[in-house]
Amino acid sequence: MQLVISSTGTIHCLYDETLDLHTLGKLSISRGSHVEPNEAGLWYADLAPVGGPQLGPFGSRSAALIAEVRWLEEHWLSSSDH
Repeated sequence: MQLVISSTGTIHCLYDETLDLHTLGKLSISRGSHVEPNEAGLWYADLAPVGGPQLGPFGSRSAALIAEVRWLEEHWLSSSDH
């Protein structure tokens, strides 16, 4: 898990259960994307909630989730536009 701490002390990360984030202070959790199948059973990661693209198609949900996390880490987490 990557934690990005701003100069004001705000922490940004991709939520998972590696750490109990409540120990860091008040939480504000929001959705970064939607990973859903289409009618053909192919998977897409829609990163519109953070101003990103739609990734896919992927043959499996796990492949879409990996691409989702990779994009969020490279483009959203490292950005100062939160």
